[in-house]
Amino acid sequence: MPNSTTVTEFLLTRFSDVWELRVLHTMLFLLVYLATVMGNLLIVTVTTLDHSLHTPMYFFLRNLSLLDMCYVSVTIPKACAIFLLDSRVISIAGCAVQIFFVIFLAFAELLFLTSMAHDRYVAICQPLQYPMIMNHQVCVQITLASVLSSVVYSGFHTGITFRLSFCQSNVVHQFFCDIPPLLNLTCSDTLMNEIAIFISGVMASTGFAFITRSYIHIFSTVLKFPTRGERGKFFSTCVPHILVVTVYVGSFAAAYLKPTSHSPTILDMIASVLYSTVPPFLNPIIYSLRNKQIKEAVRRISRRLCLEK
Repeated sequence: MPNSTTVTEFLLTRFSDVWELRVLHTMLFLLVYLATVMGNLLIVTVTTLDHSLHTPMYFFLRNLSLLDMCYVSVTIPKACAIFLLDSRVISIAGCAVQIFFVIFLAFAELLFLTSMAHDRYVAICQPLQYPMIMNHQVCVQITLASVLSSVVYSGFHTGITFRLSFCQSNVVHQFFCDIPPLLNLTCSDTLMNEIAIFISGVMASTGFAFITRSYIHIFSTVLKFPTRGERGKFFSTCVPHILVVTVYVGSFAAAYLKPTSHSPTILDMIASVLYSTVPPFLNPIIYSLRNKQIKEAVRRISRRLCLEK
């Protein structure tokens, strides 16, 4: 191994070094961040205050919205800082914390999306058994299991990543700390890391297959509905949800399952943007602006607040 110095900090990468473009990127990221936080905060508030929305579907949706707010908060504020400021430095400890939360929130989001698909499958395909299968206790158990398994999963990946020695370049070709670009900087053996990433890809594919299977059963049931209006109402909500899940899993696979020796490109950063910002941004649009129950709940809460004043 050639002589090298041990890395003590990393340098994150901007999309461009041109000042005007950096300002533009900051504005775009900031707008997406504010829209994501406000949209998901609206869902959390409405599903908490309106008792008619205290159902398993909105229980999972509230938890998903909390995850989405945290998810974008882990990456976008730091990205805006490196776009605007001269310093692109992030400490090893800061990088480890960012990776832990990114993986934890991403994996938990996939588990919640899978749980929501299963909830819709039971509600539509097995309506008589729905109250027994998806009762409040089961929903809480699913949530706790998802969160705890995500903590263990994220802790394992973070641990095996930072057991490595980083003695190559300290430039992370990404706007936030992520595992694939870090593996390009190590001089240690990465076989265990690559196996773990492959297993992650299999798990993500399994979750996507489960979601797809659930929606295939749902579609076959919905097509039997007697009125076109009921079918249209379902498709207008569920088809966008499937597209978001597809973008999420597809971009995640593109970022994580390519060979680590592959030279970094702008496409890698775009893939990371897709799985780290697009689903949290689109979820509240799909589940609030296109959801009649939530819009009615917003009107009820608004009237109640006006009367209290």
